Amino acid sequence: MNKYLKQISYALITAMMTLSAFTSCDGKDDDPAAIETPTPTPPDEPEEPDEPEEPEEDLTLEGELTAERTLKAGNTYELIGGYQIKAGGNLVIEAGVTIEATRSIDGQPDYIIVEQGGQINAGGTKEAPIVMTSTRQQSGAWGGVHICGKAPVNLSGGTGKSEIGDAPFGGTDPDDNSGTMRYVRLEYTGFAFSETKESNGLTMYGVGSGTTIEYVQTYKGSDDGFEWFGGTVNAKYLVSTHSEDDSFDWTDGWTGKGQFWVAMQDPSAPGADGTANGDCLIEGDNREDNFGNKPQSCPTLSNLTLIGNNDANNQKRGIRLRAGTAVKLYNALVVGKPSSVTVATAETEQSFLDGVAQIEYLWADKAFSYESVSDLALAEKEGNAVNQTIAFTDGYTGTVEGGKDLSADSFFAKALYKGAVPADNDWTDGWVRR
Repeated sequence: MNKYLKQISYALITAMMTLSAFTSCDGKDDDPAAIETPTPTPPDEPEEPDEPEEPEEDLTLEGELTAERTLKAGNTYELIGGYQIKAGGNLVIEAGVTIEATRSIDGQPDYIIVEQGGQINAGGTKEAPIVMTSTRQQSGAWGGVHICGKAPVNLSGGTGKSEIGDAPFGGTDPDDNSGTMRYVRLEYTGFAFSETKESNGLTMYGVGSGTTIEYVQTYKGSDDGFEWFGGTVNAKYLVSTHSEDDSFDWTDGWTGKGQFWVAMQDPSAPGADGTANGDCLIEGDNREDNFGNKPQSCPTLSNLTLIGNNDANNQKRGIRLRAGTAVKLYNALVVGKPSSVTVATAETEQSFLDGVAQIEYLWADKAFSYESVSDLALAEKEGNAVNQTIAFTDGYTGTVEGGKDLSADSFFAKALYKGAVPADNDWTDGWVRR
């Protein structure tokens, strides 16, 4: 063999032996399956994007509301200035919410006003009432709640403007619905907007009967507890405690209904000027500048407990009916005023003579009186009695057997007793501040 071919042949044999050594060193050179195939590395999983953080809830009430807003249970919200619920707005308030008026804007009072077409739906419970109060805990600290509806009023032209907020009220819809207020406590209201305008706890301007007002207390307000300017709204389970003017007040043709009302005035002795905290337990008017306006104020009320401050100096009247109002009043207890019931103006007198107005099953610890009108002998009407000794426990708990049954009207519960709070059914317990 050629010398060069021998060299090439030798090199090939050497290379083949070397390759064989590499492939058979583990003894598996004859088994193709024994040759391990590398496992591919999977691609990295894409990272999940971070959840967007929930924006913090706005805990202020300020300006205007034109849509729906819900105030969440357990939160405290700051009321800054006038909060206007406009047409289409709906303020939903869950049980247990607290609203604090702050007087954060110099010279501007804090208040809530529901305008025509707006709604407030405040749904507290006995265990978790809604509390509307003030950081300054004294009477007159803020402007309270005002509701303007579209129900009839007896003002000229059938409409008016609210004393607070200058919002229109009144109209032709007796069934108008401005929402619900249930288990709500209004504290330290009565801000003086001017020398002639002070705010009440809850003020209802032309509010319709589609609105629900139940289990509401006003506490230590410097003006009236509750006031109605016309309308047809009904109200049940109301408590006016320590109101410095009237506990309940109506005018401008209110024709709604009420049952289970309590008024208890501040029992403190009169001040140096002889004036005690609290004027009338009820002040009822038709219309002060025209006693004969229609519709005539004529609410139907049953089961009231009205406790005065025993002021014998200036504020002597318990229930004062005047300026052409009528009333249908049943099953009431009135104590603590030298004149338990007073009647004034010829138009109001005539409403009794015509049988439009009635007072029956009312017991009082003092006499009835008549201001420049005839003696109507109301104390002698069915179920009435004066100069009675009437005892209460826990301030206002207690009733007297015997009463008129109004339950043929579905609004009224059957309650054949005089007074608002039976000892075995204290519906104020747990949510009312005494």
